Amino acid sequence: MSTVAKARDTMGVRDLLDAYAAEELTPKEVVQRVYYRLGQDDTNAWIATRSQAAVLEDAAALETASVADKPLYGVPFAVKDNIDYEDLPTSAGCPAYTYKPEESATVVEKLLDAGALLIGKTNMDQFATGLVGTRSPYGTCKNVYNPEYISGGSSSGSAVAVARGHVPFALGTDTAGSGRIPAALNGLVGLKPTRGVLSNAGVVPGCASLSCISVLARTVDDAACVEEVAAGFDSADQYSRRSAGLFDRRPRDEADRCIGVPEPAQLEFFGDSESEQLFDEAVETLRSTFGAVERVDFSTFEEASDLLYNGPWVAERLTTVGEFIKENPDDIDLTVRGIIRDGEMYSASDAFDAFHRLERLRKDASAIFETIDALVVPTLGTIYTIEGEQLNPIEINSQLGYYTNFVNLIDLSAVSVPVGQYEQGPTFSISIVGEAFEDAAITSIAEAVHTPDFTD
Repeated sequence: MSTVAKARDTMGVRDLLDAYAAEELTPKEVVQRVYYRLGQDDTNAWIATRSQAAVLEDAAALETASVADKPLYGVPFAVKDNIDYEDLPTSAGCPAYTYKPEESATVVEKLLDAGALLIGKTNMDQFATGLVGTRSPYGTCKNVYNPEYISGGSSSGSAVAVARGHVPFALGTDTAGSGRIPAALNGLVGLKPTRGVLSNAGVVPGCASLSCISVLARTVDDAACVEEVAAGFDSADQYSRRSAGLFDRRPRDEADRCIGVPEPAQLEFFGDSESEQLFDEAVETLRSTFGAVERVDFSTFEEASDLLYNGPWVAERLTTVGEFIKENPDDIDLTVRGIIRDGEMYSASDAFDAFHRLERLRKDASAIFETIDALVVPTLGTIYTIEGEQLNPIEINSQLGYYTNFVNLIDLSAVSVPVGQYEQGPTFSISIVGEAFEDAAITSIAEAVHTPDFTD
């Protein structure tokens, strides 16, 4: 397949850049293709899109630049609708909450400056509260392999837009797995950077102290490329962190790496033998690829996961949208409203007790990472139909977060990559989890095991 044919089929970041560099394709042609696909769309992936004419104007402005000048030259992208873009409203998945931002989010500005072309805003679980992709008045996003199954959330629209080939990459947000879960179910890479590496200025967060921008793309390299462009310290974000040396991507000897996986008795597949088999196969791949695979005690991470929704961090959501929910209860998804209002039950002493407990867990996790280069877990333990999720939304959401909730609380980096596929269609993915600022290390591990192109 020629470079240009592959670019038109998969819409990968590197594919497009290679095609542009070879003068086989122009940004105008790519934009026209994107809007043709959007015209055929029935996925509920999008909340708002820019006019084709406006995006074509941006593409025309690139004629005086080149791929060498702009690292994301002519690459279309989408952003989750809790991330501001100055020419489109932000709803955070709630029409009554919608506002017109005065300026774009810092990460959006960085991507635009790098030559990327913003197409629009994507659907999401309301106020980024959910891992399911069903809690939106703009419609349920469905899994791209089997529409009876959930897409995952809360960055559901971003995942579907990339998996359907509308755009090469999209931004989501990730507090408890909201970028990794939908990527995992739809054949994509979901990169959750170290917290604070990508600015949250101009983002409606799930939890301001925990949430981070995530990148959804078709390949590990594409996701890593976008992260590097979007990264940078931002004084406008109180949680922004400096990350010098983060993107040192020198080749590393796989034989020298030790991968940790949970003890078998601590793995949870919720009765799904197919998931268990798929993870066993993934572990065998790890054994044949890396120098050592060691079993580790997962109880520290499981305990941290339980803190996120059964602890005072739920109350942090009230600081962002609590007053709005009190004043507009009928405009809020019933499940979302219940989860956020539950934060009212926690006291200040509850919060401090949880903070102290979390610091102990962080130290215990750090000791585990002294013996391994990365922890590998299933991204989620099983898959769910839309009908089944809606019958039991709270318990299923909790099960979806078993392997993802702990990552931001403990201050870790993570990337989810597909390595197999369920008989019912959705992809099976594993997450490579590393310590803070180990983004380059975990993405290089992920590249070694990623099974791409389930959508082809």
